[in-house]
Amino acid sequence: MIEEEGIVMEVHGDLAKVAISAKSACEKCSASSMCHPGDEEYMEASNPLGAKKGQKVKVVLAPQIYLKASIILYGIPMTLFIAAAILGKNLGLRYGTEAGSDLWAFVAGMTSMALSFLVLRMYNKKVEKTPQYKPIIVEILS
Repeated sequence: MIEEEGIVMEVHGDLAKVAISAKSACEKCSASSMCHPGDEEYMEASNPLGAKKGQKVKVVLAPQIYLKASIILYGIPMTLFIAAAILGKNLGLRYGTEAGSDLWAFVAGMTSMALSFLVLRMYNKKVEKTPQYKPIIVEILS
């Protein structure tokens, strides 16, 4: 389980906006400025325990959900990019010159990646409302 501790900032029905602080392990990582550009980040979590504003809570996200989201967000666009680039290169060789085939590969790859991100954005809007993909507050710490 991926666990984070944070403070409830807002409560709306059975959802809570939780401020998550960067962990001490993150401070030593060279990529921490990318993951945590500020001191805090916010997440929306299911609130089955009825945590109130200002309480410190433990938020959990199932690892299979995290893995699935990573594959969808990174795997699908990269796979489509590579497949489209190969297809574009082959079409460029068949219908154009060898020098122009690299341009075909680039354009096909970038177009497929842009389209995949647009489709993923629409999918994300649908999934955002699904409770099974939300982190869950499992413990009120204070």
